[in-house]
Amino acid sequence: MLALIILFLTAIVTLFVGFAKKPLLTLSVAIAGLLTTSGAIICNAMYPSDFLTSYQGINFDDFAVMFSLVAIVFTILIILIGFEQFKSRLEHTGDYIGLLIFSLFGAVVMVAFEDMFMFFLGLEILSIPIYVMAGSKKEDPLSSESSLKYFITGSFATGILLFGIAWLYGATGTFRVDELTVLLSSGDVSSLAYVGLLFLLAAFLFKIGAAPFHFWSPDVYDGAPAPVTAFMAAVVKLGAFGAFMKLFGGAFAGLHDFFVPILSFLAILTMLLGNLSAIKQIRFKRLLAYSSIAHVGYALITMIVLTENSQFNLWYYLFAYGFATIALITMQMIVNDREDRIEAFKGLGRTNPFVALVAVVALLALAGVPPLMGFFGKFLIFADAMSANPGLIAVALLNSGIGIYYYIRTVILILQKPDSDVEIAPVQHKAAPLQLVVLFICLIAMLGGGVLLM
Repeated sequence: MLALIILFLTAIVTLFVGFAKKPLLTLSVAIAGLLTTSGAIICNAMYPSDFLTSYQGINFDDFAVMFSLVAIVFTILIILIGFEQFKSRLEHTGDYIGLLIFSLFGAVVMVAFEDMFMFFLGLEILSIPIYVMAGSKKEDPLSSESSLKYFITGSFATGILLFGIAWLYGATGTFRVDELTVLLSSGDVSSLAYVGLLFLLAAFLFKIGAAPFHFWSPDVYDGAPAPVTAFMAAVVKLGAFGAFMKLFGGAFAGLHDFFVPILSFLAILTMLLGNLSAIKQIRFKRLLAYSSIAHVGYALITMIVLTENSQFNLWYYLFAYGFATIALITMQMIVNDREDRIEAFKGLGRTNPFVALVAVVALLALAGVPPLMGFFGKFLIFADAMSANPGLIAVALLNSGIGIYYYIRTVILILQKPDSDVEIAPVQHKAAPLQLVVLFICLIAMLGGGVLLM
C-alpha cells in the first residue's frame, strides 16, 4: 500500500512541477518517484510489514511484485524515449509524464487487487489517461481518431466487464478473489456464474487485443504518439494480462474446463489473424500492432494449459516482448518518417549502425530466434504446454514460422544499402542521448535475458 501512495504522489507532484516549465526537473522528479516506488515494493517483499497494509483490497504477493516492477521499468524507459517529444511543449510536459504515471498506477492495482471492486478501479485508472494520451498529438487527425476509437470501444468493453461482474456477484454473493476461488471450485456453481464468466472473458480479450476483439489495435497503435504506442504495447498489456492470469488462472481455475475450449479456439484465431495481417502491412506501427495481436495468441497458451509455471512463463514472455517492442518504437522515433513507412528503414544500417543493430536484435527476438530473450519466452510456454496440448503448440509453431517471414523481411530492409537517388534528410536517423541509453538497456536485456532462467 505504501508503494501505491508513493506512486500516486509522484504523479501528482509531476503534474505540479510541470508548471515550472523545466523539463529536466519534471523528468528527474518522475524518475526519482518511480525508483522510490520500486524500492518500496522490493522492501515490502523482503521485509513484510503491517505499516499501511490494513486494507485487504490490495496484496503485493510475489506475483504482484514481479509484474509491478517490470511495469515500472517499462514506464521509465518509455518516459525517457519520449522526453524529447514531451519537452517540445513546455506547458504540457508534466501533463504527459504525469498521465503515464497515473496509468501505471492503474496497472499496478490490476496485478495486486484482492477484490473485484479494486480490480475495476485499477482498470479505469489504467485506461482513462491513455484515452487522453492517444489523442495528445493534436495536429494529427489520426491521433484524434485513435483516441476517439479507443475511448468508445474501451467504454463498451468496460460496460461488458461490469455486467459480467454483476452476474458473478449474483451467483456467488462476493467480490473477494479468495472467496470466489473457493466458491467456484466447489463444484456447485450457479448458471449465472458461467454467464458472468463469458462477459468477463470478452472484456479481457478486448483489453489484451485478442481476436475477434482486436479491431481497435491497428488504428489506435497507428494514430497514437509513438511513446503512447509503446506504453500500450508494454505496460497496458502487462497489467491486463496480469489481471487476466490472476482471475482465469487463479480464481476461476475451477471452471477451467468450461472456458478452455473457447480460449483455445480464440488463441489460434488470434495467432493466425495477427500473423497473416502483418505480412501485408507497409506502415511500421500497424505491423507492430498485428505482431502484438499474434503475440497475444502465444501468451494465451499459459492460461489454456495451466501449470505451476504458468505465471512465471507469462511474466517472462511479456518481459521479453516489452523490451523488444520499446526498442523498435525507439528506432521508429529515431528514423522519424512522417508516413511511418517500413520502407523508410532502408539503409539504417549504414546511417546509424548501433540503432540498426538494436532494431535487428529486437526483430529477431520477436521472431523467437535463439539465443535471444524472445526465444526463451516462447520456449518456456511451448515446452510447458507440449505434453498437455500438442495440437495447439503445433499451430503456434506454424504461426511462429509465418512471423519469421515479415520480421526477417524488415531486417533485410534495414541492412540494405540506401537508394542512391533518395536523399536522406539530416534530421533522420539521429538519436537523442536518452534514446541511445534506452536502446542500450534494451539490447542488454534482449541478449542477457536468459540469465533469469539460471
